[in-house]
Amino acid sequence: MASIIESGWLYLITHFSDFQLASLGSFFLHESVFFLSGLPFIYLERAGLLSKYKIQTKNNTPAAQEKCITRLLLYHFGVNLPLMIASYPVFRFMGMKSSLPLPSWKVVLSQIIFYFILEDFVFYWGHRILHTKWLYKHVHSVHHEYATPFGLTSEYAHPAEILFLGFATIVGPAITGPHLITLWLWMVLRVLETVEAHCGYHFPWSLSNFLPVYGGADFHDYHHRLLYTKSGNYSSTFVYMDWIFGTDKGYRKLKALKHDGVEDDGKQT
Repeated sequence: MASIIESGWLYLITHFSDFQLASLGSFFLHESVFFLSGLPFIYLERAGLLSKYKIQTKNNTPAAQEKCITRLLLYHFGVNLPLMIASYPVFRFMGMKSSLPLPSWKVVLSQIIFYFILEDFVFYWGHRILHTKWLYKHVHSVHHEYATPFGLTSEYAHPAEILFLGFATIVGPAITGPHLITLWLWMVLRVLETVEAHCGYHFPWSLSNFLPVYGGADFHDYHHRLLYTKSGNYSSTFVYMDWIFGTDKGYRKLKALKHDGVEDDGKQT
């Protein structure tokens, strides 16, 4: 398996420059993973499939979904792509490389874990700041236009927010100067995580059912349903930051009430 990956990587680095791979390649990979993972949830919502796993009963209109896709393409090509191009010299300066040999799985795993922990910490505080009155009204309210989120709404945001919270995603790699393949893996996992958190469905196979520290769709969907002053659940991936600082109390109370309700129904039957 490792030899196959190395052969594929050798093809890439011999046919494309570092700049092409790090900027244009990263953009192409991001767009592919984002839309391929996010678009199916639009189909599920329109077709009414797997509706028993849908967190909210309300559905978005086709017009609202199409508006989201149109804005996303505008933001991605107008903000994300230029940002990826502009950040290339910074990552090169910090030590990013694309040459062989590829890093060991231990190095990749340790860096990815570090990125998730650091991103969640930075995102939590940045997200809380965006829920202050002025910033919410003028910036973050764009993201909250969709009170019933679906996968693609994960990146539907004001351009200023894209830059502001995007820092949380790139700060880890900027510090460590990883191999490009590690950066790509981090980007893929982060995209899949945020799409899942906004998908609007809580499945039996959802990661949050097996990993209690992971937030997932149910955790973040609560954040979108409530008024910005009462929402809480500010973390991106994990739940411990909200637990430590008490910003998940409303969510935990609701979960407890639902749990008690289920238990009461069970006793009555």
